[in-house]
Amino acid sequence: MGERVARAGWVIVSLFASIASAAAADAWPSKAVTIVVPFVAGGSTDVTARMLAGKLHAEFGQTFVVDNRGGAGGNVGGEYAAKANADGYTMFLATSSNITNMSLYKNVAYDMVKDFVAVTRVAFIPNLLVVHNSVPAKNLSEFIKFIQQPQNKVDYGSAGTGSSLHLAGALFDKLAKGHMTHVPYKGSAPAIVDLLGGHIQAAFPPFVDALPHVKAGKLRALGITTKARSPVLPDVPAIGEVLPGYEVALWNGLFLPSKTAPDIVSKLNEAVNKILRQPDTQKLLAEQGSEPAGTSLAEFKDFVGREMQKWRTLVELSGARLD
Repeated sequence: MGERVARAGWVIVSLFASIASAAAADAWPSKAVTIVVPFVAGGSTDVTARMLAGKLHAEFGQTFVVDNRGGAGGNVGGEYAAKANADGYTMFLATSSNITNMSLYKNVAYDMVKDFVAVTRVAFIPNLLVVHNSVPAKNLSEFIKFIQQPQNKVDYGSAGTGSSLHLAGALFDKLAKGHMTHVPYKGSAPAIVDLLGGHIQAAFPPFVDALPHVKAGKLRALGITTKARSPVLPDVPAIGEVLPGYEVALWNGLFLPSKTAPDIVSKLNEAVNKILRQPDTQKLLAEQGSEPAGTSLAEFKDFVGREMQKWRTLVELSGARLD
């Protein structure tokens, strides 16, 4: 008798908990929502986050605030978001850098698979192979032949050891059988400054960072790191067209703490995918050289799993390791 009463009580408690959870999901969002960005303001991920904040405000009638928490290659923001309450009021606009960090750093205080639920991929972000105008190669094929000659000095700059710029260059050099030397900087901006000054000969910076210098004729664009060409620079080939197997596609995507109610996760997935289909959203992303990339929950979860393996392979190829 006592056991049946206890079991009935447990069922009632579970029922009320389910009802309460469903009610909370239906009411979401009932207050301001924070979008954590793991980089300082001004970059392409920050611009995308602010676009989403405005669009989500229009969609739900609540305030969405961008919280920039840069540091340690994205780890500061990742750790903060992972420890947030799983109530739907703290979102994380992570990038492929956060996935890379799982293999790059010896100690990471969060896990992108265990500590988060993947909501949707937002955009692909290409990098651009650019060279100083003093480099005699005028196209990608000529550049590959140029770096294959040991007597030709080619230093390529990056935003730091293990950064996307470094890994993009390491994979390029391996597939091209070249002799480039990696030069790490503290961020892509100083690397571009030295490239403009001719102190290094090449770099693989984010598309949006390199584009103004390419348009001004100060740097020469030879290739794009994604599988397809960019409509912004349609004459610049995808590197994979000349080097089969090459692709380094950066991306950003929306995550929530792992125990967030499924109804909230689904609600956010539908809203963001709707936003990504809007023409003005696509125009904004295109101006950054980015491509909208909304997904279903299952698709994004599978994608994140594949990305973990891909970036682990690239980190091992580069030999990079950080404390």
